[in-house]
Amino acid sequence: MARSCYRIRNHVQDRAITVAAQNERADSGYNDTVKARVFVSLKRTVLDPQGQTVRSALTGLGYQSVSDVRQGKFFDIAVAPGLSRDQAHKEVDTLARDVLTNPVIEEYQVEISE
Repeated sequence: MARSCYRIRNHVQDRAITVAAQNERADSGYNDTVKARVFVSLKRTVLDPQGQTVRSALTGLGYQSVSDVRQGKFFDIAVAPGLSRDQAHKEVDTLARDVLTNPVIEEYQVEISE
């Protein structure tokens, strides 16, 4: 029982030190987390039935100037501290290519911000 209380107390102290360090960095304007946004859409050569449905609905609502709609999605990703902007871009690009998209029918674009 005493050993588990000791572990909990140490964990709480370690967590408090970590939070204090994060707050100190935030107060000083230091941001060690890189943010990435991955935009995914169907390739132009792939039929987009959702986009066509939206375009048709917009035309029906009186928006005659809309000639085409392509539906897509995006992912907001926070990259762990310690990576440079270039390293983060490379890692997120690999992640997008290998996991987030189907390269046969989709294309993607990665944007990095801090």
